[in-house]
Amino acid sequence: MKKLLCILLGTALCLLCARGQSRYDVVVVGATPGGICTSISAARQGMNVLLLERSSHIGGLPANGLGATDITTRGATAGLFLEFVQRNRQYYLNTYGPDSQQLADCSDGYHFEPSVAEKTFLDMLGEHKDRITVLCLRQFDSDPANLEMNGSDIVSIRVLDRESGASEVYTAGVFVDATYEGDLAAAANVPYRLGRESRSEYGEPCSGRIYRHWGVQFGKGTRSSFNGFDGFESEGTTYQGDNAVQAYNYRLCLTTDKKAKVAIRKPAGYNREEYASLVEDVWTGRNTGIESANLGEADYEANRAALKAGGRSIIPGDPWGMAKVTNMVKLPNGKTDANNQHMAFISTDLPEENWPWPTATWEWRDRFAERLKDYTLGLLWFVQNDKALPRQFRKECRRWGLSSGEYTDNGYFPRQVYVREGRRMEGTYFFTAIDAIAVAEGQRPPVHPESIASSHYALDSHACHKREEGRAHLDGFFGYESVPYTIPLGVMVPKKVRNLLFPVPVSGSHVGFSTMRMEPCWMALGQAAGVAAAQAVKSGLAVQELNVGQIQDELLAGGASLIYFRDVSPSSPDFAMVQKMALAGYIPGWEARLQDEVSDEEIESFRALSGLDIPGNLRIRKEILQYIYERI
Repeated sequence: MKKLLCILLGTALCLLCARGQSRYDVVVVGATPGGICTSISAARQGMNVLLLERSSHIGGLPANGLGATDITTRGATAGLFLEFVQRNRQYYLNTYGPDSQQLADCSDGYHFEPSVAEKTFLDMLGEHKDRITVLCLRQFDSDPANLEMNGSDIVSIRVLDRESGASEVYTAGVFVDATYEGDLAAAANVPYRLGRESRSEYGEPCSGRIYRHWGVQFGKGTRSSFNGFDGFESEGTTYQGDNAVQAYNYRLCLTTDKKAKVAIRKPAGYNREEYASLVEDVWTGRNTGIESANLGEADYEANRAALKAGGRSIIPGDPWGMAKVTNMVKLPNGKTDANNQHMAFISTDLPEENWPWPTATWEWRDRFAERLKDYTLGLLWFVQNDKALPRQFRKECRRWGLSSGEYTDNGYFPRQVYVREGRRMEGTYFFTAIDAIAVAEGQRPPVHPESIASSHYALDSHACHKREEGRAHLDGFFGYESVPYTIPLGVMVPKKVRNLLFPVPVSGSHVGFSTMRMEPCWMALGQAAGVAAAQAVKSGLAVQELNVGQIQDELLAGGASLIYFRDVSPSSPDFAMVQKMALAGYIPGWEARLQDEVSDEEIESFRALSGLDIPGNLRIRKEILQYIYERI
């Protein structure tokens, strides 16, 4: 019997929950943005979907402080992600008006408060409440005993109702792992990677053990810009692989608004020694930036004198105040997305201690989450109150506090750890840095004809080790410029399990995964997973046997982008044609130039590629492409 399950999420929203139902077309584990988009996409394909979430809130990291969207080229990712962005913008427009500061600060919907992200996701899910059942406080543990398998098919999964303590079993045609950790896929015995590959394994820039000053992180972004080494590395770099996992943190929502500011309290387990080395970093201005690479002790002593005189740091590029330990991006209503400060030797990241997380039990993960929370609050309290720090520095830091408008049921602190990298499952395609780097200056990376998503963010990893004496930076930090790339379906398709997809713990190397791990990309992959899951259910085929062309057609009909173009947006009537023709190799550049007249040489190349006799009266690129498109 259906009953109403009320999920209290700041604003009370009730989603229709069929507790008596145990069979669904698609079961999605993890209400991350990728899991939410999977559910919505599958529902729009007519599927009955169960979305399971361990916590009491949906939305993953965007609903937990990651409000400054990680995307380099806006327009590289469209579909449900773009719908999410546009709804955020509409919220600020409707709530505050067209001339409001809030609308300006939302940056067209790409910057948003955590509570607004959660509301947007809930609204999107709520529009499909006849097909999507959302159950919160449902824990899946990665023990294979929690799966019933029939050969290479998952028959059912067992989850724990964390509220009642009861076990629940759910069956489905297709299962989707949308967790940050890859727990479901691991339970199904899908092989996975942890840690860092060596340079010798795939020939990737930034692979293995690596030290770099911050600010020289971004190379040219082409294959020709590295040959054995990148040229930016500092002493200690070996490029050797290891088991190190990049650091996690909390994305903090801080504010200086006195009416909304909540004071930082010293945590019970406060340990000053964890932060003590920051004292000299502040007095000297020492940081990891490239601008300080050639500074000496005389420069640092001059900075000490300036601070003793009541001034602020004179070291070039040295962050001051709270910015010394957090990198803050402005959000609407005076709030911030406060991330790790990459210029600092100590910040909100907590390297090394998170390494067990990907394969640990939830009991261990919960303990680490509390440890990280105490560490983070202790860091903020330290910079605001420790008398060994300059008085004016402490005063500047005390301007900041937690926002009273966020996480009101969790002491105004984020509810979820930023798990940047968990298990990386091994799929039928293994994505590496080479898939995201231009083959030559001004050109694309390799184009995947089986692309189901396009995206763009730099290759990007946080530290893997804590501070080491004499090193330019923490081991593991890197950023390497990519260009908009395509992602083949195989990154989320296991080699053997027939009815499983994993659009979040996708298949790739540490460096390759480091660009796909951004939420816009995960949302695009989730949208593709929803379409693929629906086609598997309808056809009865294994996910390895699906027709990628049919998946692409459905994605294009849903506004998704499979390959990025500068001059053809999803709103164009020619969008689908251009996308499919580009993936087939007919439009190699960044611009389709549909209205251009083509040369005789280009017409001959089109004829050779298509095998068609193109009529001589067709001279405009759009006409020729359309002619071929309708016949191949």
